[in-house]
Amino acid sequence: MEEALDKLVFETEVEIKNADGLHMRPAMRFVDAASTFDCDVTVSSGENSVDGKSIMQMSMLAATCGTKLKIKAEGDDAEKALVALRRLVEEQMFDEPPPKKQKKS
Repeated sequence: MEEALDKLVFETEVEIKNADGLHMRPAMRFVDAASTFDCDVTVSSGENSVDGKSIMQMSMLAATCGTKLKIKAEGDDAEKALVALRRLVEEQMFDEPPPKKQKKS
């Protein structure tokens, strides 16, 4: 019996929108969410690519508010993972506050 060699691969780009960026708490929320899916998750910022299921590697991204990250998922749950991770980053903003608006003088 032949096994399929092709994995499902999905990619998306997200923007960090919470005020304090991707510090340890949101990085852990991302890792926890990514780890619930049966797929590999890679997160890239510029030239840096890290394992989206590793808290140590995710913290090395040091992504601040406004940083764009590319998320790539490969495997059975790849599409579901990207939908959930995009929602966590851009809509829920890791359940953290958005940046404060500057008051005009």
